[in-house]
Amino acid sequence: MADLVASVLRSVAEKETKYKTIEVLKDIDVDIDEGNLLVSDTNPFDLTKFRSNKEDFFKNLARDNTQLLINRIWQLPTEKEDDVIVAKLPEPKTKIPREKPIPSAKHVTKWEHYARLKGIARRKKGRMEWDEQAKEWRPRWGYKRANDETKDWFIEIPDNADPYEDQFEKRKKEKKERTAKNELQRLRNIARSQKMKVPGVGLTPTENPSKEQLGKVLAMAKKSTASIGTFTETLPMEKTSKYAGKKRKFEPNYGDIKKETSKQLEIFKNLHSDQPVVDVNKASNLVLNQEDASRAKWKKENPFGPKKSGKRSKMGGRGYYKGGGKEKKGKGGRGGNMKGGRGGNMKGGRGGNMKGGRGGNMKGGRGGNMKGGRGGNMKGGRGGNMKGGRGFFSNK
Repeated sequence: MADLVASVLRSVAEKETKYKTIEVLKDIDVDIDEGNLLVSDTNPFDLTKFRSNKEDFFKNLARDNTQLLINRIWQLPTEKEDDVIVAKLPEPKTKIPREKPIPSAKHVTKWEHYARLKGIARRKKGRMEWDEQAKEWRPRWGYKRANDETKDWFIEIPDNADPYEDQFEKRKKEKKERTAKNELQRLRNIARSQKMKVPGVGLTPTENPSKEQLGKVLAMAKKSTASIGTFTETLPMEKTSKYAGKKRKFEPNYGDIKKETSKQLEIFKNLHSDQPVVDVNKASNLVLNQEDASRAKWKKENPFGPKKSGKRSKMGGRGYYKGGGKEKKGKGGRGGNMKGGRGGNMKGGRGGNMKGGRGGNMKGGRGGNMKGGRGGNMKGGRGGNMKGGRGFFSNK
């Protein structure tokens, strides 16, 4: 009896080790996101078990967390589809970054845009169509399609058509034109959706083509030969077309040895030269542009100030400073050794050694040694030795 009980207990223990219970206990509850089927476990590791056997530790951890996720899924509302019970997942809680950007909305074609404006509804055609000749339903497209025009052995000539025209060949040509037109429209829709340049087809059929269109077609026709227009003859008074493009020039395989040697030596010299190769014209233009920019900036900042450089006149009046003015705080005012302007070494007034303006060595008034203006050596009034202007000596 004791042996029987021991065997039963042993079998139960083996079953428990093989099939674990669905109840999993955690110190900290895991965060489960049913929408993404994601489980976040924040419990700390048991370092003793982890160091003893890492593989078994991770297997048991993954098994317990998966069991918790499955337990939560069975708590969700279910429905039956095709004899299969399916759980309805809620909206995801965790935002997972996308590998690729969100696809943009599909760009509408020209016809779809027109259909929306006019309110034209799209009607879906059936795959099968009734064939009047065969008296049976056949596919609308593809092999053994209904009402296949290519199988006709007899075509009636219309009243307004040329009686000697091949109607079979005409039908094939019209079909090729329709296919080419559809392909062109497809490429144009792709280019328009990607905001690229719409591909052209040369000269489209127009009643009155312009000069530019004819020139473009002529350039394309000249390049449509086997030699890509190399041996195409030109008219006596024909001008070079602007649509011809640039022709690349290549050095001959067997050319002038001296010319090639000098060219290679020039390249080698430039590579091993300490001084960089400078484009003189480009450098001078750059300097001139910088000077113009600085002059314009200075004029903008000083709209009412004196000009920055240059001379206006040597005869008199206000001119452009040479050397500027030397002033002392508390004594005197404007001054400087100058030509054509105000200035001078002065105390209490305007003055300076100058030509063509006001100034002089003076105390208490206007004056100075000057030519062509007011001035003089004076004390307390106007006067001075001067030529060509007003002047007198005064002690007032």
